[in-house]
Amino acid sequence: MSGPGAHAWLWVRAALVLLVLAWILGPSELRGAVPILPVFLVALGLEVHFLLGALRGDERDAPDRRPQEVDRARYGFEPDSGDEEDALDDEQDVYEPEVRSPLVPLRRFALGLGLIAALVAAIWVVDSRTGWSSLSGEKKLEAVKRFSEEASLIAEKPVEVRCDEARDYVGAVQHADGVAQVGGELAILTPEICDDLYRLAFEDETTGSRTGRAIAVLAHEAWHLHGVADEGVAECYALQSGVELGERLGLSESTAARLMRLQLTENALRGAGTLEYRVTGECGNGGRLDLDPESDRFP
Repeated sequence: MSGPGAHAWLWVRAALVLLVLAWILGPSELRGAVPILPVFLVALGLEVHFLLGALRGDERDAPDRRPQEVDRARYGFEPDSGDEEDALDDEQDVYEPEVRSPLVPLRRFALGLGLIAALVAAIWVVDSRTGWSSLSGEKKLEAVKRFSEEASLIAEKPVEVRCDEARDYVGAVQHADGVAQVGGELAILTPEICDDLYRLAFEDETTGSRTGRAIAVLAHEAWHLHGVADEGVAECYALQSGVELGERLGLSESTAARLMRLQLTENALRGAGTLEYRVTGECGNGGRLDLDPESDRFP
């Protein structure tokens, strides 16, 4: 493979490496929004495409470097008798297509597979040592028990919270951080949300808006378990309950209120795909959805 094909071969690998590095080193929002498996499947498909293109024989005719007719007309090239004989000899030459060894594309294909395998191994090592996956089974059980207790306080009944490590219910495919049946007894959260809640409740770590988002998601799903079906109403209630929830998980009252106000601001910036979660004008101080109308604080 040469020319544009070779350049594409290099650019694809460079883009894959940069994307994986951004996925590993970037914010958790990126890891939650971009499932890495399809990225590797696309990369593998491109490797196969490049291999098949090379094996089909991407042959190019050797260029004729003799003076062309346009050169003779423009520069007045007049061959002498010796040149004419040489030209006749050249015309009898047969320019065979450039034949490349089939081992070259196979070596490049093996290099591409090796690169993909190395990146997969890097992601596996990083994922197994960071985030929710890095916690022991005992710590996970302790955490989901705590999350369930907090959700039960909001739902006003015993409920259970689980973390969807297999991403069967929530995550990048469903474009949701949590899911719960209205009036049910089970809420399921993404591993990223669970990890942020764990860091706050058990290690006293906060990550800015990510911590606020995790608190809001837990409260939101708890309100669904309480029986609230409307997403906008559940979100409004969650931002208000999130203040006390954040305090119970270790935040100061001022910090918890600030994070929930930040979530309220971000709520107004939601895209068209999540408009059902956007709160209405009734979600405000003294509004119909104000859970504590006698207080001047909202949320």
